[in-house]
Amino acid sequence: MILNYKLYGEGAPLIILHGLLGTMDNWGGQIKRLSQHFQVISVDLRNHGSSPHSDEMSYALMAEDIVELIDHLGLSTVSVIGHSMGGKTAMQLALNYPKLIDKLIIVDISPIQYPPHHSNVFEGLYAIDLANLASRSDANKQLAQHVDDPGTRAFLLKNLYRTEDNKFAWLMNLDALHDQYSNICAAPDGKPFESEVLFIKGELSDYMLPAHRDALLKLFPHANYKVVMGSGHNPHAEKPAEFSKLALNYLTRPDT
Repeated sequence: MILNYKLYGEGAPLIILHGLLGTMDNWGGQIKRLSQHFQVISVDLRNHGSSPHSDEMSYALMAEDIVELIDHLGLSTVSVIGHSMGGKTAMQLALNYPKLIDKLIIVDISPIQYPPHHSNVFEGLYAIDLANLASRSDANKQLAQHVDDPGTRAFLLKNLYRTEDNKFAWLMNLDALHDQYSNICAAPDGKPFESEVLFIKGELSDYMLPAHRDALLKLFPHANYKVVMGSGHNPHAEKPAEFSKLALNYLTRPDT
């Protein structure tokens, strides 16, 4: 499938991949900064945003989606930034197609199988009565019964849109994401990626932990590691200046 994408700026190609239940719009601020130096290719992953829907969801399939997009754009190599689920997709892409990768940044995710931890989110999204929903504020009230954090609710409700008949609907394929959630929690797999990778962790996030070190180095033996202080799971949004400085320092550094 050809994913929904947008191009920004000029220069060497840089693909950006969002996380679970996100869209390309989550990276708007970083796209503005990074597109001053690169041609940024912002992507909606399958079953997200305006990209095609599918009953199937795995990192092997999502990596193939990116390969198809790279071929569609006529590119030979790309740099990639991937956050969370998008980070695992970027890892799988690098493991399966190492020659496609120029530089790789993985944001706040490890190459491990995570325990299920979105049950309240899915319960909240399914609890919203779309057929009788009058406004986004009503959706927020319904979601608040399951998701306490206002920022998380705002993030999730960016997926809500009005149809041509003025009803509310989800951009994402909620049923597929729920049904395929075990595959989203799964770890990428393959032969070690022998080039350098930059992992960027949010200091306050528990998505990357010392216990993950061996699994990470097994697949990415030349990994570097930076921490965005005072940030949680979304350092690109929570500490945008610090994040873009780290990313640009790595992406623009000459190869040695």
